[in-house]
Amino acid sequence: MAEKTAESRSEREAHIKDRAGWTITVIAALLAVNTYIANGYSSSVLTNTIRANDTWSFYQAKSIKQTITEAARDDAIARNDSEKVAKLTAKINRYESEPETGEGKRELFAKGKAIEAERDEAKQHGPWLTFAGSTLQLSIVLLTASILAVSMGMFYSSIGVGLIGAVLMSQGIWLWFPF
Repeated sequence: MAEKTAESRSEREAHIKDRAGWTITVIAALLAVNTYIANGYSSSVLTNTIRANDTWSFYQAKSIKQTITEAARDDAIARNDSEKVAKLTAKINRYESEPETGEGKRELFAKGKAIEAERDEAKQHGPWLTFAGSTLQLSIVLLTASILAVSMGMFYSSIGVGLIGAVLMSQGIWLWFPF
C-alpha cells in the first residue's frame, strides 16, 4: 500500500513539474516583455521631462531677454529715439514669435506643452505595468511552490494570478480603461 502511495505521489509530482515548467516559461516570457515595455515608458518619461525642462528654460530666457528689451524700448521712447524704438520693437516681436526657427515664446510654449503631454501619456502606463510585473512574479513564485508542495490547487491558483498579471499588462500597454 505504501508503495502505491509513493508511486502516485511521484506521478502527481511529475505531472505538476511538467505543467508548471512550461507555465513558468510562458509567464517568465510575459514578465520579460512587460519589463521591456515598462522600461521603454520609463525612459520616455525621463527623456520628455528633460526635454520639457530644456524647453521651459529656453522659454524663460526668451522672456527675460524680452523684458530687458521692453525696458530699453521704454527708455528709447522716453528719449524720443524712434529709430531705436523701431529696432527694439522688432526684437520684442521676434522674441514673442519666431515661426521660421520655432524659437519664439509662442512656439516654445506650444512645444513645451506638447512634450509635457507626451510625458504625461507615458506616465499613465507605468503603474499598470508595475502591478503586472509584481503579479507575474507572484505567479512564478506560486508555480514554484506548487511543484514543491505537489499541489494542483496551488498550480491553478498561480495560473489565475498569472492571468490577472496578463490583464494588468494589457491595460498597461493599451490603456483599455481610462482612470
